[in-house]
Amino acid sequence: MRMFTTKEIAQATGGELIGADVKVKCVSTDTRTIEPGSLFVAVKGERFDGNDYIEQAAQNGAAAAISDRSGVSAYIPIIRVGDSRAAQLRLARYHRDKFAVRLCGITGSVGKTSTKDMVYAVLSAGFNTLKTEGNFNNDIGLPRTLFQLNEEYSAAVIEMGMSDRGEISVLSEASHPDCAVITNIGWCHIESLKTRENILAAKLEILDGMENGSPLIVCGDDEFLGKLTREQTGSHRLIKYGFGKENDIRAENIVHKDGGEEFTLLYGGKEYKAAVPASGEHHILNALAAFAVGVEFGIAEDRIVSAFMRYESSGMRQRIEKRGDITVILDCYNASPMSMKSALNVLSTMSGRKIAVLGDMLELGEHSRRLHAELSELSELADAFYLYGREMAALRDKLSERGVPVTHSENKEELTKALLDDIKSGDVILFKGSRSMKMEEIAEKIGDGR
Repeated sequence: MRMFTTKEIAQATGGELIGADVKVKCVSTDTRTIEPGSLFVAVKGERFDGNDYIEQAAQNGAAAAISDRSGVSAYIPIIRVGDSRAAQLRLARYHRDKFAVRLCGITGSVGKTSTKDMVYAVLSAGFNTLKTEGNFNNDIGLPRTLFQLNEEYSAAVIEMGMSDRGEISVLSEASHPDCAVITNIGWCHIESLKTRENILAAKLEILDGMENGSPLIVCGDDEFLGKLTREQTGSHRLIKYGFGKENDIRAENIVHKDGGEEFTLLYGGKEYKAAVPASGEHHILNALAAFAVGVEFGIAEDRIVSAFMRYESSGMRQRIEKRGDITVILDCYNASPMSMKSALNVLSTMSGRKIAVLGDMLELGEHSRRLHAELSELSELADAFYLYGREMAALRDKLSERGVPVTHSENKEELTKALLDDIKSGDVILFKGSRSMKMEEIAEKIGDGR
């Protein structure tokens, strides 16, 4: 990150500088990560108020602070603003605009991170690329990524998450994407947004920070994205990818291999033999989206296709591990009806007895019982089900009606014991659930010593 002066920060954020004009070399919202010469941004969270920690930040080496509390004082310069979160986003945009970097923004209900990682693999074939790490995809995490930009980077891929209307809009305004990808419109956050039409509107806010005529890349197979109108997309160029023949970029002749997928990619009247090093057709969709981004950024088609094999997944997203003679699919980052289906499809392609260990899908509101019960339509994708959590009772009932082997408990230790008593050599076990269900705690009990 380039250095800022406190006077420059005040001008960029619309704040008032109280104190001396000094230089800062990095930005932090956490006193535990303060380095000498940092700018401390005092943001408010659900359980804390950063304004209470300005003195601590100064003691830890902060050179200045942004604060939205009246009357706060410290022995370091303060930039007084109306809203510290908004000020940090404005400063991040100011910093982003200092560099000639081409930026792709990614959002969607499911698959944002895996698509981001695939786009990163493709862009890295032609550019020194920065990407969002971990789950830093909100109004605090996204600036953290943008502040990492410097003269060495020529491209960036930025993930944008949300839980309500208006959130992606400010992220897009801060990052100013040259192109955007929307992966799908699912059920995540239906509890707060009420309808999938509202979820679509929230995802389309990614256009707010983009220039007129810039490309919007969407999955044309999605029932909402495939029907986007000019009224919804404005002047933006719409590029569709998917398996359907109406898409601009599509895949056919899919062959499932151990640990990957092979397929034919069709674009512009040409065919390309392609492969991805991850199981599941959703990874093919990710590759198609990344192909579209690569083309927009001027990378040769053959080079893009070769770059698919450089893909590496982040965190606990369909990570396949061997635990002795047991195969574990660890997919514990989050869960929704769409991602459950994808994970179970991956499980179904594996050799061996297939066990699905599933935890509650949260934030589904009044739709929760129905959406959990509807997972029973995927019962043929596993040989046995172990279900954890109150909401999974609805799936238990439907599976029992179908005569599918199922064990359910709201007690994690009880469910773990039942699973450990059942598993045998050669089994393949999927662990999937919403993040707070911590399904990895069950997976950890399956050791290499079996």
